[in-house]
Amino acid sequence: VGMAAPAALQRSVVSPAGRHTASLIFLHGSGDTGQGARAWIKQILNQDMAFQHIKVIYPTAPARPYTPMKGAFSNVWFDRYKICNDCPEHIESIDSMCQGLTDLINDEVKNGIAKNRILIGGFSMGGGMAMHLAYRFHQDLAGVFALSSFLNKDSAVYQALKRNESALPELFQCHGTADDLVLYSWGEETNKMLKSLGVSASLHTFPNLNHELNRTEIEKLKSWIVKKLPVEAPKAN
Repeated sequence: VGMAAPAALQRSVVSPAGRHTASLIFLHGSGDTGQGARAWIKQILNQDMAFQHIKVIYPTAPARPYTPMKGAFSNVWFDRYKICNDCPEHIESIDSMCQGLTDLINDEVKNGIAKNRILIGGFSMGGGMAMHLAYRFHQDLAGVFALSSFLNKDSAVYQALKRNESALPELFQCHGTADDLVLYSWGEETNKMLKSLGVSASLHTFPNLNHELNRTEIEKLKSWIVKKLPVEAPKAN
């Protein structure tokens, strides 16, 4: 008997107002839920982050023991030995979650959405997860965004890109200079490293912003999303 297929990830969905031709997957930070991330953005914008043609999906990470919380259960995309950028990655948990998120991408593809019409990203750990997923397993996605996120110094992402020949999805990164959980320098180093490996990457710096999101940042993100996933002209019959 093979391993049981992992249960589908729970998700909170904001449907497009018009015809669905593109999808956006937003991964929450550690300890949060899809519902929580959606509510947080809604509170900042005073409305859902919604689009005419893009479906926005907020999946929830399954609860698992989380080492930085002394093994207490938490909704995290993967485990970490500790929150630092110079320790090894917990690669087993990262890779098993890449499988669950690949199923989510495949669901969109089954609904007729091409891979180059799907964007993935997230806040904090969610952004780190998105970079692993896109740059190691799904290099044909439309783009990746990482808000207050980082990759460890010897990340498997860097190893994969050193061997890579194909075109890569663009990266949109935002980081607050006052972040005391994920240091700005970690985000900056991630950006430089990915650029050196051939990723077209931008880094938007927010002075005095701690480990959080703000309205200017989400508005900037929304503009970038629409640039990467423009409304498709209806096909002529």
